Amino acid sequence: MTDSAKPLNVLFLCTHNSARSILAEALLNEIGNGRFKAYSAGSSPRDNQQPNPLGLEVLQRAGISVAGLRSKSWDEFAGSDAPQMDLVITVCDNAKGEMCPVWPGHPATAHWGYADPSEGEASQEAKREAFRQTMHLMRRRLDLLVNLPPEKLQLAVLQSAARELSAH
Repeated sequence: MTDSAKPLNVLFLCTHNSARSILAEALLNEIGNGRFKAYSAGSSPRDNQQPNPLGLEVLQRAGISVAGLRSKSWDEFAGSDAPQMDLVITVCDNAKGEMCPVWPGHPATAHWGYADPSEGEASQEAKREAFRQTMHLMRRRLDLLVNLPPEKLQLAVLQSAARELSAH
């Protein structure tokens, strides 16, 4: 970040953009204090994909706005008219291994893996708890990101700082 008035644009990627990346987008926009602008996208969202209702419920119960959250393809962020990203973070192992588009501006990248809280045949209550736990794990890591000193958010340093946070 070279201009302290300009927020750092962060894109969270997952395969379908319905659970983990949506949680991360909402959380960072909530706690970023105007220093960050979060987005999310998926490599291959299904036709008519929507954010997972349990994820939206968990966010709302935590007092986090879900206004404007929607599932979308990463293609929306690869064009010349898209906001330029400063940091792109994959939050699922499938997206980590996929061939990503070449992002305008060549942002820093990192992988912060989380288990899919919507996967499996668990009860609704067990899945709700999985979403809640995932949200708390993300919140801890995102708290560290938003509290990095400004010099750590310089683009040259951001790559290593974001990757170091994957261990948290």
